[in-house]
Amino acid sequence: MATTAQLFEEPFDADEYIERLAWRTPGGGSKGGAEAFDPKRLCDEFKCHIEELKQLDEKIQRKVEKLEHQCHREAKEFAHKVQDLQRSNQVAFQHFQELDEHISYVATKVCHLGDQLEGVNTPRQRAVEAQRLMTYFNEFLDGELRSDVFNNPEKIKEAADIIQKLHLIAQELPFDRFADVKAKIASKYHDLERQLIQEFTAAQRRGEIGRMREVAAVLLHFKGYAHCVDVYIKQCQEGAYIRNDVFEDTAALCQRVNKQVGEVFSSPETVMAKLIQNIFENKLQAHVRGKLDETRHSDVEQYLKNLYDLYIRTTALATKLGEYNLGSDKHTFLSKLIKSIFSSYLESYIDMEREYLRTRGAMILQRYYDSKNHQKRSLGSGSIQELKERIRQRTNLSLGPSIDTHGETFLSPELVVNLLQETRHAFERCHRLSDPSDLPKNAFSIFLLLVEHLCVEHIDYALEIGLAAIPSSDAKNANLYFLDVVQQANSIFHLFDKQFNDQLMPLISSSPKLAECLHKKKEVIEQMEVKLDTGIDRTLNCMVGQMKHILTTEQRKTDFRPEDENNVMIQYTTACSKVCAYVSRQVDHVRKSMDGKNVDTVLTELGIRFHRLIHEHLQQFSYSSMGGMLAICDVAEYRRCAKDFKVPLVLQLFDTLHALCNLLVVAPDNLKQVCSGEHLTNLDRNLLHAFVQLRVDYRSARLARHFS
Repeated sequence: MATTAQLFEEPFDADEYIERLAWRTPGGGSKGGAEAFDPKRLCDEFKCHIEELKQLDEKIQRKVEKLEHQCHREAKEFAHKVQDLQRSNQVAFQHFQELDEHISYVATKVCHLGDQLEGVNTPRQRAVEAQRLMTYFNEFLDGELRSDVFNNPEKIKEAADIIQKLHLIAQELPFDRFADVKAKIASKYHDLERQLIQEFTAAQRRGEIGRMREVAAVLLHFKGYAHCVDVYIKQCQEGAYIRNDVFEDTAALCQRVNKQVGEVFSSPETVMAKLIQNIFENKLQAHVRGKLDETRHSDVEQYLKNLYDLYIRTTALATKLGEYNLGSDKHTFLSKLIKSIFSSYLESYIDMEREYLRTRGAMILQRYYDSKNHQKRSLGSGSIQELKERIRQRTNLSLGPSIDTHGETFLSPELVVNLLQETRHAFERCHRLSDPSDLPKNAFSIFLLLVEHLCVEHIDYALEIGLAAIPSSDAKNANLYFLDVVQQANSIFHLFDKQFNDQLMPLISSSPKLAECLHKKKEVIEQMEVKLDTGIDRTLNCMVGQMKHILTTEQRKTDFRPEDENNVMIQYTTACSKVCAYVSRQVDHVRKSMDGKNVDTVLTELGIRFHRLIHEHLQQFSYSSMGGMLAICDVAEYRRCAKDFKVPLVLQLFDTLHALCNLLVVAPDNLKQVCSGEHLTNLDRNLLHAFVQLRVDYRSARLARHFS
């Protein structure tokens, strides 16, 4: 059986169990092992083992039955015990209810007895208190204060309590019968009140917080309690303002007092608020008035700086003081204090700001023009000036004589920085000093002054002077400075636009004034762009006129019909060389003066006009074979110059012109083939014919026949 039990190992597997049993039987292994396989012996072993298993099963079954019987018996015993416990618990619960009812009955009796005792004791105490007060009242009535409480300084607290009650009683007595005693009680009342305040003051000077708290508690029921608070506030400020910075001193004082006031007074928030109000209405208001009134009429710039600085520091101080307990609506309280100090100054702020900016801007402009020894010209106004402007824009004519600016653009980065700096300060002041409802309107008025001084009086004036200084297109050796004006005007306007976005937009972004500002800005930009476009167009005409002058004076008719066809040593003509040098300088000038897409736009227009001039210029000559080759060399040099434009259209135009010049030298038999080439196939036949006609051999019957 022990062997059998050993075969039941966890986890149990029937197949594994049979396999182990067979393996332990001699001759029963599946491989035979050391002995040959003996099925009969294995079968006998299995039968014997089955019997053992049956016996084991019976034994286990008997043990299970015994345990089940024992379990049932113990369950019944446990159930009986539980029933006994439930009955005992029920009895205990009944006893507890009876005890609770008895306790409630006794408590009711005790409360009733207490009420009865209190009902008896309270009138008794009142009677005792009334008798005591009557005794003291009689002393006042007799005119002799014999009680120790009124004569012992150490019992001042008890005396204060008595006199305060007597004072209230005296208020109810008829004046005609008790006038004398009422006066004596009032006199003693005020005397004790004065003594308490003196005691409080002395304790405050000695730094005895506990004594201060006791006296303040006694004075709380006196009319002089407010005077006690005033004395405390006044004494707190003694020696507190020893530095020149009233704001730092105030912050330090309030921080120190805030820690002390909660230990002394029963309502510290009221005392703290009264202290701050006293400081604002006296110290700060006097400081602000002294700083502002001395400069209000004598130095407006300093006045505005002082006003802004004082307001910022006052609001910062109020924010710091707002951390203390000042009552439920402390932010409104502090705002009213600030308004009480600055209201008279803020009402007139924007008018003074505008007047200052107007005067300051005019002074900055005048100082700049004086430094240039320039008397500012009157540009005219009214319908005549408008008519001239329309004519100039549509016809590109120079109305009136050209003036010589000697290369001066009349645009000053330093002046612009000064104007923008003044306006930036004005926007900062406007943001903090304007009422929120007036902020967009005030900011817009400052913006209009900036437009007036910077855009109209400076940039627009410089553009007008620049336009007037542009020479006519047929002028010789003209100096073109307008592109310098364009460059500086663009740089200045970028600064103007940056200030518009960074400082003005946040002030007006959520108001109807935003649309007005954007419209005004757009209007200014459009006016400037019209004058810039006009000036650039006239400048390009001058450049083309200068090129034309070079070609006219330097290009000879014999350049393209040399007397000795076999002795031409130059690569390109002198006229071509000078024109290309001039064009290269102007291209560099344009690139330095423009930015972004404006560079390509202007260079495209200049390149088109340059091509048109060369195209028309070449059609003024007739070409021999060698002259045609020289013309091709010139056009090749012009095309190399055109590459500097970095504009595909301009390069394409000169490629086509170069292809056209090939018609001047190609053999008559190849004319049709050349005309059908990549660059010429889409051109008008009359244009091709016009170039072929420039050949000196065009009238030969053979050439005319091949081209017809």
